[in-house]
Amino acid sequence: MSTLQSAINGPSDAVAVIVPSKPTPLVVTYKDLLAEVLSFQQKLAAIGITHGSPVSIATVNSYEFIVSFLAASWQRGIAAPLNPAYKQEEFEFYIDDVKSAIVLVPKGAYQKGAPAVKAAQKFNAAIAECYWDAQKKEVALDVKELGQLQGKGQQPLLKPQPDDIALVLHTSGTTSRPKVVPLSHRNLTRTMRNIQQTYQLTAADRTMLVMPLFHVHGLLCGLLAPLLTGGSMVVPTKFSATEFWQDFITHKANWYTAVPTIHQILLKHPTPNPLPKIRFIRSCSSPLSPTVFHALEKTYNAPVLEAYAMTEAAHQMTSNPLPPAKRKPGTVGVGQGVEVVILDDAGNKVPQGTEGEISIRGENVTSGYLNNPEANKTAFTASGYFRTGDQGKLDEDGYVVITGRIKELINKGGEKISPIELDNVLTRNSAVSEAVSFAIPDEMYGQDIGVAIVLKPGQKLSEEDVKKWVGDKLAKFKIPKKVYFTDVMPKTATGKIQRRIVAETMQKKEGRAKL
Repeated sequence: MSTLQSAINGPSDAVAVIVPSKPTPLVVTYKDLLAEVLSFQQKLAAIGITHGSPVSIATVNSYEFIVSFLAASWQRGIAAPLNPAYKQEEFEFYIDDVKSAIVLVPKGAYQKGAPAVKAAQKFNAAIAECYWDAQKKEVALDVKELGQLQGKGQQPLLKPQPDDIALVLHTSGTTSRPKVVPLSHRNLTRTMRNIQQTYQLTAADRTMLVMPLFHVHGLLCGLLAPLLTGGSMVVPTKFSATEFWQDFITHKANWYTAVPTIHQILLKHPTPNPLPKIRFIRSCSSPLSPTVFHALEKTYNAPVLEAYAMTEAAHQMTSNPLPPAKRKPGTVGVGQGVEVVILDDAGNKVPQGTEGEISIRGENVTSGYLNNPEANKTAFTASGYFRTGDQGKLDEDGYVVITGRIKELINKGGEKISPIELDNVLTRNSAVSEAVSFAIPDEMYGQDIGVAIVLKPGQKLSEEDVKKWVGDKLAKFKIPKKVYFTDVMPKTATGKIQRRIVAETMQKKEGRAKL
């Protein structure tokens, strides 16, 4: 079960995928899914896709995404999902960086000269529209330009091997040029098994898949782990807070995984009545404040399990466990199928309770960044641990507490301040909807503290109110120097807040206001 071909385990007549649509949803069994993936693999082979061919997929969450992703990996190609909302310049960067052999785009994109199409043409990648053809009842591969595949002709159907690269994704690039992370079939299937064991997933479970499939969170936890367990998924084309619970209830989902932003949006919308039976709610990809944790559990009467993940680890590394085991807000739980240690700068383990760099080792971890020996030198220790770049510690129960990205820690005159700690204190204020803390330049201390705050509708708070709130709960040196009030917090396409972007945005706004 070490490839994406051998790790799909549902009974042939069981439902695998439901795509909500009106008047009739698309309901796909495991038998239909496997047949469609094989058919699409044959289509890819017919135009020249073979071992090592990068297949870029620039479509929304959909049945065609699922089929084309799996088919590329079965053909020993390399799936390279892309955010369909990218601008042309962004597509150009990623298509050039992975040397895409073909770019799959939605129906109608070619005639419109969509950004992905123009970017593919610039680098002579083949272009094909990929969509569900309801009349023929198949996922179409409508080739518009063969590009560099011209003359390649029919390739044999291949069988993937565990150490083949199945997927490449880029790191978020918050501090430098995004790095290319290759993930093998073995990496992916190990994470799939880890997730299955963490949440005791079975064929009876059905998830509401709202994370984008171009991101490792949605891809591994929302899509692949359920396929391993014979479970199923409801796949809307995008997250809609107004339709979420309707689809969840109509299609009988019993769990979901999302970023904290999505949880917060759902909490602002009416709670379904009667409340559906939710087995658990999973949170991952950015820190979940204890305030939101408790609000979720109270509102939805379900255990909330915060997890910790990275692209380089094929997603999940740690998670809080299911009841009756202890789940602890403010922590990301314990290692799940991976070894987790805290290391000092020299690569030595530190005593329990001492802060250091969270580091991991396991079969799910990438073997190294593509074409980046310098990054690989610093990312891995001599004993094979991957350095996450996150600072944290193990508490008295061995649960991982993240105190911040090492590069994002605020160094105020030698005092190291955790932005996550500040965020959690600020969001405990009943007037605050979102809060992000970050370093700002300071002549005396080198760095001081800035915070960006989004207030709840109808609430008021002054800069002095914020400073007093922090001062009542934390040491004086942790009181922010500058408070920025904003209506919208800049986020990534997956709803993740990036401190550097927030800091730059707030300070730019302040600079413009002074002009």
